[in-house]
Amino acid sequence: MEDTEKTEEIQVIAPTDKVTDENWEPKIIAFLCNWCSYAGADLAGVSRIQYPPNVRVVRVPCSGRINPLFILKSLQVGWDSVLVSGCHPGDCHYISGNYYARRKFSVLDDLFEFMGIDKGRVNFSWVSAAEGAAFANIIEKVTEKTRKLGPNRLFKEL
Repeated sequence: MEDTEKTEEIQVIAPTDKVTDENWEPKIIAFLCNWCSYAGADLAGVSRIQYPPNVRVVRVPCSGRINPLFILKSLQVGWDSVLVSGCHPGDCHYISGNYYARRKFSVLDDLFEFMGIDKGRVNFSWVSAAEGAAFANIIEKVTEKTRKLGPNRLFKEL
């Protein structure tokens, strides 16, 4: 009997710059909910609210659909920090997606601590479509937190 089960291949693109201590700037990947957080990021851009350019955005349908392996793979391929942001609890366009995300991320915090991943490397937030300034503020905080932690060397080849 053939094995018909398919495994999902995760393709997370690595940051392109080679890291040296002299030119290091944090590289942050952000998985943003299409309906709220991505719209909040768009509002920040349209409103010309300044925030650090260290973040690269990946738009996802819902924060509840983020596979924890996306986060681990992002850190493995060299991103210094990961941000996952979705709709505020109770405001999800998919009714309960952000509740699933909140539970999932609570468990992930404990798992990441067990694995030795610094607390500030993985960040979770809630941003609505009308909170462009709040999005910019979150990016500033995540960037500063990542600067204090330094380059991600957890998965560096020996």
